[in-house]
Amino acid sequence: MRPAYISITAEGWPCIGMTAFSALIFALLGCWPMALVFLVLFWFSCHFFRDPERVTPRAAGLCVSPADGRVVRMEPKEDPVTGERRTCISIFMNVFSVHVNRAPVDGTVEAIRYFPGKFLNAAADKASSDNERCAYLLREASGEGWTMVQIAGLIARRIVCRVDEGDALRRGERFGMIRFGSRVDLYVPEGYTATTRIGEQVYAGESVLARKV
Repeated sequence: MRPAYISITAEGWPCIGMTAFSALIFALLGCWPMALVFLVLFWFSCHFFRDPERVTPRAAGLCVSPADGRVVRMEPKEDPVTGERRTCISIFMNVFSVHVNRAPVDGTVEAIRYFPGKFLNAAADKASSDNERCAYLLREASGEGWTMVQIAGLIARRIVCRVDEGDALRRGERFGMIRFGSRVDLYVPEGYTATTRIGEQVYAGESVLARKV
């Protein structure tokens, strides 16, 4: 068995380094209130950009969560990439959630679509159509297509995409992240049924959201 560990995602090091350096400079200058402020920001940055290892279930016919957070919506909606009407599971991440996003199934990135927009509260329904977002169409070898949408929130101002069209992803593999409080929508294809419920706390790459029927 591989031991569990918690690392820091690459996008976090500049923020962590800046807050640590600032805390050190203010401490050397004897400005302890500011040193304490930056020390707290350093702790928060380390906590926010953490990237824990996850144990991904490998049984056939499962879909795992693409994000850490709370399931806030589960309803039929129009897929922003394919135009089909499918069940959409919305997962809201607060500032204390792990913000690294992971692939829900094994598949190939068939399309990536970026939509500029606003920065409304990510938990709001209008965020899925009005906010800045990035959508990915992930196609399984069996033909089912899954759409994942990273949605920027009220505080989030940076969507990180780590993949290109044509890349193959394994279930639970990292594909990007969103900085500071945001949301991920997952559009479930026909032939799968949701196994989660509204209000449930889920974990990227680990919690099962849907199962093949």
